[in-house]
Amino acid sequence: MPNLPPSRSARSGLAPAKAVGKTAAGGASYVKFSDKLTDSLEDISRMIQEHKDMIDAIQEVALELTNSIGSLHTLTVKYAGIANSILDVLLPIVKSLPIIPKNVTDMLVKLESLTQQIIDNQVSTSKTIVDVQGGLRSGDVSKIKGHAGELQAVTKAITGILPK
Repeated sequence: MPNLPPSRSARSGLAPAKAVGKTAAGGASYVKFSDKLTDSLEDISRMIQEHKDMIDAIQEVALELTNSIGSLHTLTVKYAGIANSILDVLLPIVKSLPIIPKNVTDMLVKLESLTQQIIDNQVSTSKTIVDVQGGLRSGDVSKIKGHAGELQAVTKAITGILPK
């Protein structure tokens, strides 16, 4: 039984197929699907083992980043709530005093809007952070992937709030 030529390109960095050609009843040779799949799975397993330290390090860094973001989020929400409470009392007084310049009043109105946005997004942001942390801890990639869009939305919301 002749060996068939390697089915993987040299550029891919994968080992050539070990499958030996088989002969069908009609005399034509072929490679068994199971041999090809086994070789592919072995290559994937080898690549994972070669990059295990990097994969684990990325997971650990991602987990620490979500922990940091969670702490920053808690801190931000706390102080946004305090600022919003102060502004709820202060804004009506400032608006009624003609000696307060309009640009100061406008700045306080924008600040109140900003703090309210932070408070309004608290629940969804907290849920996203908790779910991503859970996915990172359990190794559930689908849980992490499911929140990629939400994390992008959080980033966009934060970026939109930042002064220009």
